[in-house]
Amino acid sequence: MTEKRKWNDKFWLAMGELENKIQRERREREKSVWPEPEKVEAWNEERQRQRGCGQYCGSVSAAERSRTKKEYKREQFLKNVAVQTAKSAAFLLVSVALIQGIARFLPESITVSSSVGGRELPIYCVETDKKQVALSFDAAWGNEDTPRILETLKKHNVKVTFFMTGGWVEAYPEDVRAILADGHDLGNHSENHKNMSRLSDEQCQEELMKVHTRVQELTGYEMCLFRPPYGDYDNHVITNAQKCGYYPIQWSIDSLDWKDYGVDDIVKRVVESDKLNNGAIILMHNGAKYTADALEQVITGLQDKGYELVPISQLIYKDKYHMKADGTQVSGE
Repeated sequence: MTEKRKWNDKFWLAMGELENKIQRERREREKSVWPEPEKVEAWNEERQRQRGCGQYCGSVSAAERSRTKKEYKREQFLKNVAVQTAKSAAFLLVSVALIQGIARFLPESITVSSSVGGRELPIYCVETDKKQVALSFDAAWGNEDTPRILETLKKHNVKVTFFMTGGWVEAYPEDVRAILADGHDLGNHSENHKNMSRLSDEQCQEELMKVHTRVQELTGYEMCLFRPPYGDYDNHVITNAQKCGYYPIQWSIDSLDWKDYGVDDIVKRVVESDKLNNGAIILMHNGAKYTADALEQVITGLQDKGYELVPISQLIYKDKYHMKADGTQVSGE
């Protein structure tokens, strides 16, 4: 039964890869006004360079990788197999047999899939055997407590991820530099904190790349993590983020610190959450009233339960992964 499930998983991975390929070809036919393809290519080349130097978390997404002739033939073969399999009356038995053969001869054809049942999904959490979780802070308003937050993080030698809007970056450039200097991830939270599902493709890309350019010019850092404002997304938000070289990130544990319920409430919602497990991503805000006061208890509470706190860039898989329907990122290896 375990072996059967294993090959079924590989079959749906193959189906997801085919769907992604069709969507990529469609997107390539669409002409976006902004940003220019040359700029995106240059940004991603710099991402690869910095990654090689150990400076940067990201890698070029599967949609941006060039396809060799051999790889193209492999994808075509996979597509033909899938079509024939779909027509078979004994769908499950035949698919298992075919996927066994495909996996043996085409191990590199399945790389990345964020699609589940036609829905493009961001990463809510990660399936991992490592006892690790990630703290993240959205920075869209306020800044009084950022130095205290950084001090507490440094005290406990914890690295986290800050998702910043363009307005916040513009208002507090020295704090952006300080966050990066302390070894934390810089993440993109859009230029104007709009509901991006209501924007056009061009507007989505502009919301992403205006902040990207500002941070790059300010620090030299090439961001690769994106959190949609309000957690609002649809397929076109996710695909536009990926087109710009970003991993879309949500969260599995919400501290609700912005509701100002108090320190104890924040600590309880995080440390005693029924969703606290390996690979959890925790949402907090640097500008909420009680966050800085609660942070030390959150950190020690998680550590007392045996969790290592790591930045999101260290938690997620960069390639060879697929998604579950609940937004869990799973290694494809």
